[in-house]
Amino acid sequence: MSVLHPDLLTTEAEGAIPVRFVGPDGAMDAGIRGWAEANAFKGKSGQILVAPDGQGGLAAVLVGVGERFDPMSARALPTRLPPGLYRLEAEPEDARAAALAFLLGAYVFDRYKAKPDRDRVRLVAPEGLEVEAALRIASACALAREMIDTPAADMGPLQIETIAREIAAASGASLSVITGDDLLEENYPAVHAVGRAAAPHRAPRVIEIGWNLDRADLPLVALVGKGVVFDSGGLDIKPAAGMRNMKKDMGGSAHALTLGRLVMQAALPVRLVVLVAAVENAISADAFRPGDILSSRKGLTIEIGNTDAEGRLILADILTRAGEHSPDLTLDFATLTGAARIALGPELPPLYTDDEALAADILEAGRAVSDPLWRMPLWPGYRAALETEIADLRNDSAAWAQAGSVTAALFLQKFAPTTGAWAHMDIFAWNPRARAGWPEGGEAQALRACFEMLKRRFAQG
Repeated sequence: MSVLHPDLLTTEAEGAIPVRFVGPDGAMDAGIRGWAEANAFKGKSGQILVAPDGQGGLAAVLVGVGERFDPMSARALPTRLPPGLYRLEAEPEDARAAALAFLLGAYVFDRYKAKPDRDRVRLVAPEGLEVEAALRIASACALAREMIDTPAADMGPLQIETIAREIAAASGASLSVITGDDLLEENYPAVHAVGRAAAPHRAPRVIEIGWNLDRADLPLVALVGKGVVFDSGGLDIKPAAGMRNMKKDMGGSAHALTLGRLVMQAALPVRLVVLVAAVENAISADAFRPGDILSSRKGLTIEIGNTDAEGRLILADILTRAGEHSPDLTLDFATLTGAARIALGPELPPLYTDDEALAADILEAGRAVSDPLWRMPLWPGYRAALETEIADLRNDSAAWAQAGSVTAALFLQKFAPTTGAWAHMDIFAWNPRARAGWPEGGEAQALRACFEMLKRRFAQG
């Protein structure tokens, strides 16, 4: 499993080059000011300037922050600075936030490079930073991104199961896996239907981690993730452009597993269940079809209008399973709809919940850790778009409703646990444009926000 190199952060500050965050009116000493003016450095957001010391070394690094400091600007540092040791000059709270951003920006997916570049930029840990906690958060995000970035040939249902086993074993958690036709015996018919067309060695499976379950005095948190390792669209096959990045369609499972790992590593006083359905939406003679009517674990029947709306089908079964634990809080993560991107673009995932307190807590936590979400409505007027004449509901909402991300969330709401609060994150899990600190590829979204929310709700003391 991916972990960041622990030597990215050090407590040894000798010889460290200062990194200064500068706005348009920021103070600079005379020598550096002259260098800044000669290089048209004006403190604009995104500007980075390396200032020499006149002896072949570096005197300082200037980082433009624009009108207000954004700690996420430090994500660019690992890829834009020459290898060496640096220290942040900022207010303590800002420096700690920037250090975590630095760690997030240090992620590189070089698994398939013949000669990966191993030279590193290293950072002196700012005063007051909980180094191990910061490394755990950054490592969780790195693991989620690595799982998303890995091609589907090497990140199938079995590989997701293997990672889940490693996460469970590291914290002494229990793990159960139901695979292939056993899904029918154990009443996961929708998961089986979506994944049954895959090759036998990529058989569908439901993975369940349980931790602290003997502690009946603690609240129970359920984390649920969509794990479609590749989405061809099924018989309603996607066009080539739509299929190109479908290795990322298991991003929800990566988020649920790594958030679960963070909860267990932090020893939050909760009981924890992590549920992942890992399937490949493949095409074969046994693929489920448009017009089929599927059963679900909850007992509701689902008419299939489009085999490319498969994620909500597998989530239906595992959300129902989550409800059997009577959770106090359920969070689900899924790369569910293109409609969410049309509504909010790739960088701002929608949040759905009908619990006002939970919505406020997640949004505030997201703002605090620079991991934003935007609340979208579970608009009841669109529930009729899920109705059908011959089954309990349909998996493709009627065209008149148009709001595809909203109707997908309303579909999930029919299967979500009712014993506590529930929230659904329709994440993109991908950076579509490459920029320093945000390479094109897998991205962790809402992961840090949800962990921060869980810490605030449940951490002791």
